[in-house]
Amino acid sequence: MNLEMETEPSDQLLQMDADQGEEPIPVIKDPPKIHRLDESVISRIAAGEVIQRPVSAVKELVENSLDANSTSINVVVKDGGLKLIQVSDDGHGIRYEDLPILCERHTTSKLSRFEDLQSIKSMGFRGEALASMTYVGHVTVTTITKAQLHGYRVSYRDGVMEHEPKACAAVKGTQIMIENLFYNMTARRKTLQNSADDYSKIVDLLSRFAVHYKNVGFSCRKHGAARADVHTVASSSRLDAIRSVYGASVAQNLMTIEASDSDPSSSVFCMEGFISNSNYFAKKITVLLFINDRLVECSALKRAIEIVYAATLPKASKPFIYMSIVLPPEHVDVNIHPTKREVSLLNQEVIIEKIQLAVELQLRNSNEMRTFQDQVIQPSQSGSAAVKKDSHSDPSSSSSKSQKVPVQMMVRTDSRVPAGRMHAYLQVKSSGQLESASALNSVRTFVRQRRNPKETADLTSIQELIDEIDQNCHSGLLDIVRYCTYVGMADDFFALLQYNTQLYLANVVNLSKELMYQQVLRRFAHFNAIQLSEPAPLQELIMLALKEEDLDPECNENDDLKEKIAEMNTQLLKEKAEMLEEYFCIHIDQQRNLSRLPVILDQYTPDMDRVPEFVLCLGNDVDWEDEKNCFQAISAALANFYAMHPPMLPNPSGDGLQFYKRKTDNEGNSSEKLEGKAAEEDEIEKELLAEADTAWAQREWSIQHVLFPSMRLFLKPPNSMATNGSFVQVASLEKLYKIFERC
Repeated sequence: MNLEMETEPSDQLLQMDADQGEEPIPVIKDPPKIHRLDESVISRIAAGEVIQRPVSAVKELVENSLDANSTSINVVVKDGGLKLIQVSDDGHGIRYEDLPILCERHTTSKLSRFEDLQSIKSMGFRGEALASMTYVGHVTVTTITKAQLHGYRVSYRDGVMEHEPKACAAVKGTQIMIENLFYNMTARRKTLQNSADDYSKIVDLLSRFAVHYKNVGFSCRKHGAARADVHTVASSSRLDAIRSVYGASVAQNLMTIEASDSDPSSSVFCMEGFISNSNYFAKKITVLLFINDRLVECSALKRAIEIVYAATLPKASKPFIYMSIVLPPEHVDVNIHPTKREVSLLNQEVIIEKIQLAVELQLRNSNEMRTFQDQVIQPSQSGSAAVKKDSHSDPSSSSSKSQKVPVQMMVRTDSRVPAGRMHAYLQVKSSGQLESASALNSVRTFVRQRRNPKETADLTSIQELIDEIDQNCHSGLLDIVRYCTYVGMADDFFALLQYNTQLYLANVVNLSKELMYQQVLRRFAHFNAIQLSEPAPLQELIMLALKEEDLDPECNENDDLKEKIAEMNTQLLKEKAEMLEEYFCIHIDQQRNLSRLPVILDQYTPDMDRVPEFVLCLGNDVDWEDEKNCFQAISAALANFYAMHPPMLPNPSGDGLQFYKRKTDNEGNSSEKLEGKAAEEDEIEKELLAEADTAWAQREWSIQHVLFPSMRLFLKPPNSMATNGSFVQVASLEKLYKIFERC
């Protein structure tokens, strides 16, 4: 009570002083009380640090998949990741007993005590990523382990399970789906509305992982898109991985770089990678840096390399850098950044200096290289003399003389160059039937590899069919397919191939059919889609196929029977639509229309005139009761449909040209009527001729630039091809020289 009486005059005094214009005396307030934050608030704050934007979530999930020893990782994104992020892998999966605590904070299988950080080799270790995602999005996990007969699906929110795990069908590995990311963080969600920018960051992230982890297949596409923006398969060569992701123009201008040090007093590390040479030009620097297989950033190293390039090259071109640095785990501190984007290295300045010196030395040595542009020249005596003169001035010619090759063993073509050689000896056609040489040279000569052919199949029956292909492979034909050189088309069915000093005729239809069959099995349940511009009614397609098979199409006696067959097959395929969609990407909608087909080889679309025959084959030739026979028959039907058959229109370059010639009218019509009718018929024939030219030219382009590069990568020729006329040897250089010697 006395205190209250004493404080009132002081308050009045302060008020009087303020009224009189004097500066008030500050009132001393009690310090704010410290209290514990609620656990949910703590977790949400931590989630905002770990999951900064959608690409952060993708990075964490992909790293978890890599830690699970996955060989295939597929990413699907919607609206830049705000609406959906789905990451599927074929790793070892998650145990059922671990699902209740899977998304709790600081739960991990990577370490158990702090000292384990000194030797950590996995990319995840904090146990915060999945937990953080549950606080800023809706997370659903579907997983199955090797020992389980079926998988489990469970949803999480705020770090805990929303329900007990439900049994479900699942393929090997784990699928994690995040929906409505940042639904409860309004300010951050508004700043991330540019979905195109976020999706490009995710594509860039997957591209970097695909280069370093060359033994893992990566795929990234937008939700609902038919084609993937990133799609790589396992490769034995790092340069091939760079080529498939960043393009041939980047790969051909790279140099290998190596640096190492084993002196414990200074630094211990080993670095290898690729750097761009003096012929490479880009406006933006690209640095792919992996330290102990962890994707990180190092601004000091990046700045040091830029300084070297700016000082060495005449133009301030931005380089392309890929580096993999390996250090003892105890020399790397991985626990300095919430998203693990940066690490701290022991003796970092010394390591950067040594790498900088190695880059500078390599760049200075590359100045001795010269770039020559290809040009078409006519053979002449002066040209041959110039070649001889250059060969004498070439310092490498003396070394080549010491390695003489017998004349009968010389091969003038290179299997690495897929361009046909026979075109140089053919007469060039007018009317634009063939593409110009410059256009063909600009075409990328390698096939984008969508899926790892060595991936294990999801079902036992598919694995058995793949094992049969591997066991039935002919080793001799395999070498021919791997290292042959495409020469040109001999006729409508056979292509000429050169293998070492032998010349072969190869049946293109048989080869393409076998390749498609093997690819369907290896890509089982993992296809991209071809969307038909207009859905095609199944019943009408089957009726067309039945009429084509009829020997007397004008006879209408069996129309009722055909309609019954078409109706039965249509109903059968409608009942099997779910299985066809899931395993083979053959989509049949509720109206019994065919609307989607699988992509078996990139850059190749089958002849749509053969769709009726394919649909009829699905209805008639498939044994739907036996799993293995069913999948084998469907794969064979797809292979026959996608095989590179000759087009329906006759080949205008051969005897088929007679088909397009104008017919004469002998019925005694007037000359004016004859001229008008002839002009009309001539115009129709020109259109047919142009259509046929396009179809045949497109087929030959696909054979040269799609079929044969794909065969080298994927085809395993069966033993039957050695005896059924698929390969026929027509010439041997050694035998020809023996004949010449006798002459």
